[in-house]
Amino acid sequence: MMNSDNNPIDSCSKKNSNEFLSKVIAIANQKGGVGKTTTAVNVAAYLGHYGYKTILIDMDPQSNSTSGLGFAQNNISNSIYSLIIYNEDPNKAIIETPYENLKLIPSTKQLSGAEVELVTVFKREFRLKEAIQKLEESYDFIIIDCPPSLGLLTINSLAAAKDIIIPIQCGYFALEGVVQLLNIIDMVRRSLNVKLEVEGVVMTMYSRSKLADSIISEIKNHFGDKLYNSIIPKNVRLDECASHGKPIIEFERNARGAKAYDELTKEIITGYKDKVSSDKDAFTF
Repeated sequence: MMNSDNNPIDSCSKKNSNEFLSKVIAIANQKGGVGKTTTAVNVAAYLGHYGYKTILIDMDPQSNSTSGLGFAQNNISNSIYSLIIYNEDPNKAIIETPYENLKLIPSTKQLSGAEVELVTVFKREFRLKEAIQKLEESYDFIIIDCPPSLGLLTINSLAAAKDIIIPIQCGYFALEGVVQLLNIIDMVRRSLNVKLEVEGVVMTMYSRSKLADSIISEIKNHFGDKLYNSIIPKNVRLDECASHGKPIIEFERNARGAKAYDELTKEIITGYKDKVSSDKDAFTF
């Protein structure tokens, strides 16, 4: 039997239920169709699976994270729109999902007009950050699914987040738009959120080919150790689980896509645990 100290599942599972990591992560890429929402939903579900109290915030007017967890817009009374436009209590918008340790702040089609409405709002870039600060409970991870654009909703997400994970599709135009996103991140860091950092980059929709492998090599050269080892394959089960309103861990956990998101989540957890350990060491005399 494997020793628990060497078991990656045990090492990634949360040990102390009274301590919280309080990490706010934006999943962002203004290029659509790169697996952004798929990554947000499934990483959030796996974080919950490993015992971390997690909230998924759907900041995309398309509401795919909301439907991806099985919730219909017609049944939602309080959403992220109410929080950022009317400054309503975020605790009233939280939905308990059927999945362990995972809650949702949903989106509806109302959010599609929010960027126009925010133009005249005081401190408009900080509406999401202010909402998050009002959450009554402590959480290990708050995952923000950003819209595929660089408008005020994404700026709000980046102003509220501590870290960013960028999904990049294994396609010919992989770096298209990423430079623009990095410029926006730098702008937000300089003017709105000095602590904002790119936590990692994940390659998605991978099919084995020389082109895909060369693209991954190019991304590796560009991002270095920010590129996760885990690569998300093209997998029909990932599409099917979204249509059934379930994360892949609940739909078919033995699928290739499930194993890939499991490994990615372990990398994310391990990265944060290593940071916490090094921070503690830095203050040890």
